[in-house]
Amino acid sequence: MSTLLLITSAPTSIIAWHAFGLAQALQDKHEEFRVFFYQDGVQVANDFQWFPDDQRNLKHEWQKLGIRLPVCVSAALARGITDADNAQRHSLQHHNLAQGFELVGLGELADAVQSCSRLIQF
Repeated sequence: MSTLLLITSAPTSIIAWHAFGLAQALQDKHEEFRVFFYQDGVQVANDFQWFPDDQRNLKHEWQKLGIRLPVCVSAALARGITDADNAQRHSLQHHNLAQGFELVGLGELADAVQSCSRLIQF
């Protein structure tokens, strides 16, 4: 059984942490799963977001999982998050997509939905 975790909650939300917890549990059990960051969930990929040293950083936790981390390019750009290619294409001076995250189109979400056994949205 494959699971798609559709993460639409901002990284400041406890719901986003529940998504990470489930991903970690699925990985520990060697179960097949994919993630897709969409809507406010894309904010986890913002490398310019700062957290105090005494708080866990959700971006770092996702990076430590060592899985593919696709992020909706349109939702990301609308929230000020871009990679180097899109920064150049849209004449932006900086890029801030965190390492390990990848900007992709919604076609990838459609493919993931079609191939999964269950979809869980956070």
